[in-house]
Amino acid sequence: MKLVTIDEIRAAAERIKGTAVRTPLLRQPWAERGELWLKPESLQDIGAFKVRGAYNAVAALDEDQRARGVVAYSSGNHAQAVAYAAKLFGVPAVIVVPDVTPRIKVEATLAHGAEVVEVPIGERESAAYALAEERKLTLIPPFDHPAVIAGQGTIGLEIAEDLPGAEVVLIPVSGGGLASGIGTAIRALCPDAKVYGVEPELAADTAEGLRQGSRADWPIERRARTIADGLRSQPSELTFAHLRQVLDGVLTVTEDEIRSAVRTLAYRSRLIAEPSGAVATAAYLFHGDELPTGKTVSIVSGGNVDPAMLAELLTPPRP
Repeated sequence: MKLVTIDEIRAAAERIKGTAVRTPLLRQPWAERGELWLKPESLQDIGAFKVRGAYNAVAALDEDQRARGVVAYSSGNHAQAVAYAAKLFGVPAVIVVPDVTPRIKVEATLAHGAEVVEVPIGERESAAYALAEERKLTLIPPFDHPAVIAGQGTIGLEIAEDLPGAEVVLIPVSGGGLASGIGTAIRALCPDAKVYGVEPELAADTAEGLRQGSRADWPIERRARTIADGLRSQPSELTFAHLRQVLDGVLTVTEDEIRSAVRTLAYRSRLIAEPSGAVATAAYLFHGDELPTGKTVSIVSGGNVDPAMLAELLTPPRP
């Protein structure tokens, strides 16, 4: 299986320049265990890293494909990203989302002019493929696509340029596109750095799959238990092949640890993170004994969270 290369990631960086925000690395003075930098992809115009891969994929389409339009399936952030990229290119977009998707993500997708189709969570992928066939649309998957992986890999390119001495990189894992892309870039440019994926204990199929050497299949009902709604997918054959090459390991975090990380990012780093975007920081905060010491980068992958949930998350639990 052909894996994405650093040259493809560099080409993606040229395509997305001026559209995706080059997010800063923010050093955290409160960090108690070594040095910590945050990479706040929550600062993207759509509030999440997904704009990188979606824009790169839409940019790679030919004129005929753009004229017919695109379709995507997503729990929310990829939905917004494809809708946003399609709007910039003047391309019709249909987005299939689970009917449990936070309203803030659905409304943001609609605001970009896309048609939104809501289906039961277990049917989003099949519904998108059916629409692609019926309407002759080009499918832009959330992670199972070389152009998407290359676009997400531009984050790793920026980390290597801004902190070439990075020693540990922590990346949220769901379908694996983000970790595949960043890991590829870090392996090429910071070969001594250790790269770890992070996922919720309640959706830890990647950790299980890497332990056993083949993809683990968890039913969607099992993965849907986590509050981290953006981390309920499973790696594809393509992304799993990347993860086996680029990750040094996968850490899992509890729901309470995720909630605490959201509060820490808000109160100590002044960053709003959705639960999915806080898992890497949760690993740093609560699983330091499982990590090497050194200059650590934690990816804050997104900040699209319903106001009511945010209010709940920011309220510390009573003793």
